[in-house]
Order: sequence, then C-alpha cells, then structure tokens
Amino acid sequence: MGALPHSSGVFFRVWAPHAKSVQVIGSFSNWDTDKHLLMSEGGGYWAGQVDEAKPGDEYKFLLKTPSGDLYKNDPYALKLTNSIGNGVIYDQSAFDWEDDDYVMPSWNELVIYEMHVGTFHVRENEPTGNFYSAIDKLPYLQELGINAIELMPVFEFPGSTSWGYNPAFPFSIESDYGGPDGFKAFVKAAHAHGIAVILDVVYNHFGPSDMDLWQFDGWSENDGGGIYFYNDWRSETPWGNTRPDFGREEVRRYIRDNAMMWIEEYRVDGLRMDMVPYIRNVKADGNPGNDIPEGKDLIQWINGEIREKYPHKLTIAEDMHSLEAITEKISNGGWGYGAQWDAEFVHPVREAIITAHDQDRSMTAVAEAVLHRYNSDAFERIVYTESHDEVANGKARVAEEIAFDDVNNYYSKKRAALGMALVLTTPGIPMIFQGQPSLEDKWFSDTDPLDWSRLDKFSGFVNLHRDLIRLRRNFDGNTAGLMGQHVEILRIDEEKKILIYHRWKEGGPGDDVVVALNFSAQAYDHYEVGFPHPGEWHARFNSDWKGYDAEFTDKMIGSVHTAEGSRDQKPQFASLGLPPYSACLYTQS
Repeated sequence: MGALPHSSGVFFRVWAPHAKSVQVIGSFSNWDTDKHLLMSEGGGYWAGQVDEAKPGDEYKFLLKTPSGDLYKNDPYALKLTNSIGNGVIYDQSAFDWEDDDYVMPSWNELVIYEMHVGTFHVRENEPTGNFYSAIDKLPYLQELGINAIELMPVFEFPGSTSWGYNPAFPFSIESDYGGPDGFKAFVKAAHAHGIAVILDVVYNHFGPSDMDLWQFDGWSENDGGGIYFYNDWRSETPWGNTRPDFGREEVRRYIRDNAMMWIEEYRVDGLRMDMVPYIRNVKADGNPGNDIPEGKDLIQWINGEIREKYPHKLTIAEDMHSLEAITEKISNGGWGYGAQWDAEFVHPVREAIITAHDQDRSMTAVAEAVLHRYNSDAFERIVYTESHDEVANGKARVAEEIAFDDVNNYYSKKRAALGMALVLTTPGIPMIFQGQPSLEDKWFSDTDPLDWSRLDKFSGFVNLHRDLIRLRRNFDGNTAGLMGQHVEILRIDEEKKILIYHRWKEGGPGDDVVVALNFSAQAYDHYEVGFPHPGEWHARFNSDWKGYDAEFTDKMIGSVHTAEGSRDQKPQFASLGLPPYSACLYTQS
C-alpha cells in the first residue's frame, strides 16, 4: 500500500471503494491532473506505475467521487511536508542502519525512561526538540543507567507542538521532529548506546483534525468519518467521533500494517498502545452493551503476530483497569500484551508519598502495591510514580504535589526519593518520566522544555537515581534479586509507618535484597525485624546520604549482623537504623 519506490519508478496503491476514478498527481508531473490514472484492482483498490516518480517527490491522490473531486494525501504516506501539506515519496530501504544488530534486554532487566521528543532537549535557537537534539542527550541516559526509552507519539500532528495523541497521519513521522530519517537515526543511536526504543501508538482514535482519512473517498453515513471509521454510535470517543472501524478488513489491515512497520522498518523494540479501554469498549465503562469485540480480535492479531515473529519485542497496554485479561496469553482468551501500566501501583504509592501527615499514610496499601501482579508474573506490569498523564491534566510532579512551588523543599526531596526507591525495588518493570531525576517542577506541558541546568543544581539527586538504577540492574553483582519474581513482606508497621520486604531471584548471597522503607519523619536507631537468612548483611544504599542532598540528615547506616531470635516468623533478626523518610537496602556478599 502507498507509494512504493523501485528501480523503474514508483508504484502507487490506494483503497478508495467509492471513487469513480483515482489519479496520482505530484511534483514529478508538475501536478498535471490529466496524467497517471490508476487502474482498478477490484475490491476498491486502485494501483498504477509512474516511471518518472522518485523518492523525494511530493504527491497526492485525486479522487473523482459522487461527492466531487477530492485531493487527498495517501493514508499510508510515510512522510509529509506538514500535516496540511503534501505527501513525500520515501524509500524505506535507503537508510543505512550499518551494523545495528541490537537485541532488547530481557524484560526483567528493563528500566524505562518516558520521553517527549518535543520538550526533552530543545537546542538554542530551535523552536522545538527533535530526534537529533534528543540524540545529544543519549550519553546522559546511558550514564544514568536507562536501557529503554518509551517515546510519546511521534506521528504527524497538526502544528509544531503536541503531546502526540492526535495523529493526523499514523504512518508519517512528524516533520518538525525530523521525519522518518530522523526517527531511524534516533533508534540507531539509542541502540548504539545500549538503549531499546518503545513507541507509543494510538489506535483508539485518529486525529481529530488535519486528517485526510476523514470521508476519504467522499462516502459516509450519519455525517460520520467514512470508510476508515465507524459511522454509527460506535464512532464516539473523548477525542471526537473518530474511532477506526475495527471490524472492517481494510481498516484492520491498515492498523496491523502500521504496528508491524514500526518493528520491521524502524526497528523499534516494542509498542505501547494508548488508552486500550477505548479499543475494548465504546465508553470504556465496562458495560457489555458497549463492548467492541472486533477491537479485541484486532489486538490479538497484532500481539499474536509480534509474539510469534519477534518474541523479544514488548507490547504494553495503557488500560488502567487492572484486568488480568489484558496481559493474559491469547491462547487463554487474553489480549496478549506483554505488560500493562499498573494503576494498582501508581495510585496508592503516589497517595502515600504525597499525603501531608504521617499518620494518614497507609503502609498496608503500599505493601499491596508492592505485591500486586498479573497472572502470577511480576513483569507483566509497568510501575512508576510519574508519567505524562500523572503529571498533567490538573496534577503535578510528585515533589510539586508535596510542596507547591517548592520542589527544593526537604520533604519534597525526601519523599520523592522514597517513591523512586519503591519504583526501582518493587517487582515489575520500572519507568521514570523525563526530568524526574533532576527534580523538574510544575507539571508536564508540550510547550515547556526540560531545564538541563537542573542537572548541576540537583546533581546529588540525579546520582541518587543513578545509584538506584545500578542496584536495580545489578551492576555490582550484589542485587540480582531486584530483577527476580519473588517478594515477601517482612514487616508492615502502621504505627511507625515502616515497610520492609525481601526480594530475590534465585536466592543466596549476591541475590537476596532486604528493602527497608521509613515513611515517617521519625528516625529509628534500633529497629528489629526478621531477616531471611543469618549472617552479615551489607548496607548498599541509603537515600538519606548527604551526598544526595545537603539537607538530608546523613544518618549513617552500616552493615548489620543477625542475631538468633524469632521475629516476623524468621528464626533470626537484625537491628536496623532507619533515617527519616528514607529507603535502605541490604544484601549479603
């Protein structure tokens, strides 16, 4: 489908079942409307060869329809001059990937960084961030320990700024970001830095503006969107009446082709699908009468094909309804996603760290967030405290929520660090939002670039994130358990607001990790708790260290030796020092 360059020109194919005739016009013919009539292939498909066309030429389709003459951009256009401009013939095979043979790490090893290209890094005298300016900062992410980037949508959208969840042309890369070559250059560079790329895709709706898909060949019913959309009550979404017709074979193929293209042509390592509830159900309300069964069938097709052909690639659902079916195997009737954003983690954890008064925090709720999983698999969930949704739409960064307009506040920094320790020591795939390590303030906006000077101002806080990520990825060989499935709650202390748990993969020295979290302003010098094994346990991390922030109390913690005695159903215990609002990690050599 689309414009297909080859050695003798370009072959064009488009689906327009209600057109009387279709021509391709463009810069290769000086936009002559009397040339290059496409031939009907049957089934509403039109195709033809243009010998003089070549990559880089601009083009459109001219459709003669009962509704009049329509000048439309190619639904499969890979490149546009802009969202209201012309399509540009693009040769997928021309990009030089060189020796890029990158393979994504195992999912239990991932630490994801969610990025918005337009605001991540904006160079001086440039209006917006782009793929090339983002490449400049890949060494920072690599040094931080990030090994996966989740890109917010990068498809052609109206104007120059957007979150990206309003794709006008789902196959075309935003021209202001650098177009398809820019995206490929970014993926290639990320891989060279040992970083996977996961791409946000939007299939619950298209547009709703600057969208040539709308009434593409002139036909519609009920003033609906025509051949690519539902034309009845099922078209309704919160973003306009632009839900694709998941039951129509040509539209299903369009969405499937899109998903596979990112993996096969752009070499992305996974897809994160936006707002899956609106693929499942017209109103996302769980009412079976509003279900869209063909939506599930379509996603099963996509996820099943990806899992069969590229089993190491990760597909992620943003569903937020905590349904095991979302990540259940297709063979068991599930949707087949590899993981899903976990509402059962982010909401209780944010509540615990944002709540002003210690007595109002629920350690039981935090413990349940640590223990939660889908289908008995800890890595079927993405755990985080900040995302583009959590720090916008009336909500702010965690540190900003704790102390409005003062993220450099002691309590903001201490409890934000506590939240990050939870993210990086809880079973699951951890995710960090851009700017989080440098205490970016306020809330997320697509017109507010990251302030990179904060790396110096909050260098200690950045290093806190780096050290936690090192532990999460077991860089020093002492904390393999943080990449394991297993977790056991050792102590829930609602009175003192303390939570302590044990993580392990295979178990034993270099694997077992004990995580102690103090959610109160009170420090404890001799807090006795049962430990999983006897012997010496070394302190590997203390978020209260003054090296992370000069305001921290710097309460020293050191190695502990267990003593015989029953605590927490263990035959041995250790006496811990617990700084205020802090996380401490212990392992055995």
